[in-house]
Amino acid sequence: MNRSRKKTFAFIASTILLLMTFLAGCGSSANQSAGGGQSSNSSEQSGGGQTQQEPVTLSLMMSTTTNTYPAMQAVVAEAEKKLNIKIKFDVKPDGTEGDNLVKTRLATGEMSDILAYNSGSLFQALNPTQNFVDLTNEPFMDRILDTFKQVVTADGKVYGVPAGSSNVGAILYNKKVYEELGLSVPKTWEEFIANNEKIKAAGKTAVITTFKTTWTSQLFVLGNHYNVQAQVPNFAEDYTNNKAKFATTPAALRGFQMTREVYDKGYMNEDFLAATYDNGIKMLAEGTGVHYPMLSSALDVLAQNYPDKINDIGVFPIPSDNPEINGLTVWMPNGIYINNKSKNIDAAKKFLEYLVSDEGVKIWMSVNKGTGPFVIQGVDLPEDAYPAVKDMQPYFD
Repeated sequence: MNRSRKKTFAFIASTILLLMTFLAGCGSSANQSAGGGQSSNSSEQSGGGQTQQEPVTLSLMMSTTTNTYPAMQAVVAEAEKKLNIKIKFDVKPDGTEGDNLVKTRLATGEMSDILAYNSGSLFQALNPTQNFVDLTNEPFMDRILDTFKQVVTADGKVYGVPAGSSNVGAILYNKKVYEELGLSVPKTWEEFIANNEKIKAAGKTAVITTFKTTWTSQLFVLGNHYNVQAQVPNFAEDYTNNKAKFATTPAALRGFQMTREVYDKGYMNEDFLAATYDNGIKMLAEGTGVHYPMLSSALDVLAQNYPDKINDIGVFPIPSDNPEINGLTVWMPNGIYINNKSKNIDAAKKFLEYLVSDEGVKIWMSVNKGTGPFVIQGVDLPEDAYPAVKDMQPYFD
């Protein structure tokens, strides 16, 4: 590799290292609405002498730029009719700005009644035992799969319900191009490289790379976690406790090496440092690029912008070096939490119960089909689920 390419790759590696905390899409929010509004449970006399309970007003903080927002709006509209509540959306910015706002609101006692936010490590950073309502013994929590409960649990207590479906970190690929070139879904890294060679020879971009949108640089590393876990089961715990490092754990280091190899072999688009997430979605949809290491949440973006192409897109796991190790790395949904300083905790619990009920989930899925399997008992994928999501189901099964 010449000196300029070495410097370029050093930049890539540095970018990935700096972004290892967690994926956080960048964006700006719009349409600020009033938040933090409260109302008492006062009643007023009706014409017939009967009392009519005034609806309880709840505030719900969430991002409006995610694919969960329109689905939440639909559920809220029905919940307002049936639960005698009114919900005002309190718009949260994306990225670091949003994280800081959430922490500030919690610290100052000005958090909305309900918060839609990350699960997992970012949830833990919010001091949940001090800020959120314990939902462990609520009857509706019996519907939630233990795999999700684990990522919204602190000190043995569960604090959240899921907002939508799971995601996976994997390779989105253009099935139409695969068919044209006679390719099969690879189960090993060697087979993946062989497919890339044929794609490159056909004059197409083998591996779409969009490092202008910096968080997309993480997918080979983070999506490789299934392969790491299969080989070094204690890696995540040891890494958290500073007992293991990527640099000294070959299975974990492999994700960085994958990124390096596709760069060295010329599989990336030439403008990979200037290309954005939206550019990558377009390349995949049109088939000018064939593989995109990405979160399956991109399927909603594809469906919205290229509805006639969504059936051309499939998904397969980040390939390992061992054909016996082949599985998907799963991102759990965001959580929905109740502020323990809310004056309307009972009403907020009723809303969460409705959100995860059969009716609530059905309404959600009428707007958002899901970009991975759901984590609620008895909820199957809709018949019209994206073909790529159906590709994932056997791995979950």
